Amino acid sequence: MSWYEKYMQVYEKPYDEVAYADIVSEVRVNLAKLQSEHPLVTVSVIAYNEEKHLLACLWALSELNTRYPIEIIGVDNDSKDRTRDVFRASGIPYYIELQHSCGYARSCGLAHAHGKYHVNIDADTLYPPEYVDRIIDIMEHNSEVVGVCGTWSYFSNERQSKVELYIYECVRDIYLRLQSWKRPELSVRGLVFAYRTEEARNVGIRCDIIRGEDGMLAFGLRRYGRIAFLRHHKVRAITGYGTMGDGMLWKRFRMRVRQVLSKMFTLFTSAKEYKDEEHNLVK
Repeated sequence: MSWYEKYMQVYEKPYDEVAYADIVSEVRVNLAKLQSEHPLVTVSVIAYNEEKHLLACLWALSELNTRYPIEIIGVDNDSKDRTRDVFRASGIPYYIELQHSCGYARSCGLAHAHGKYHVNIDADTLYPPEYVDRIIDIMEHNSEVVGVCGTWSYFSNERQSKVELYIYECVRDIYLRLQSWKRPELSVRGLVFAYRTEEARNVGIRCDIIRGEDGMLAFGLRRYGRIAFLRHHKVRAITGYGTMGDGMLWKRFRMRVRQVLSKMFTLFTSAKEYKDEEHNLVK
């Protein structure tokens, strides 16, 4: 059984406090136990019209295994569904951001964060129990690291099989790994990104772009330190297709294959040219 399977009973289902009364009560109690008055880590959940996903996300977060003092806060990006009701029922402090975009929502969460570290959370994504500790460990034990980006998978469905998804994710991960060697900011994704709060506030989060605010933040953070990547199956988040678009998987798969092959060709060509030049110098 996958770690996230039990949360799927409320994922993609309209929120109904009566139907899920026991679950809501359990989530509320567990979240309250996690909240610290002096947090080292702020876990910030952003949501826009996520009534069908937010409860599952908060349920997973309520079962985090962490030794760090944390706070969990929410940002409702002026949703038109019952997202706000879910936040209210969960008992966590949440804030309303009237300007729409991930940039504005993340900025709102960052502005209200009390922790030294800030962990981005998307409401349509589920995070495993060790997620926060594994990410924070990297920054706590290495002062040169200013931000950490994790990895993620997609739920399988009737249109995308597990095998298809596995192949796609392998190719995508290879591409991101190659890309991160010289341009780590290009491989950062906001749904699995954490960073030092003060430095992020100094850089600021772009709100004038629809996508790419996470990469721009990572680029700005590089003047304070390096971006690290956490690639471990135990801390791999799982999400829906909001950032991909249903039916686009194979199109993106083919694009990733071309990108990876091109990147590998460039790397091998550069290595060969370097060896040839070194050989000529020796001669």
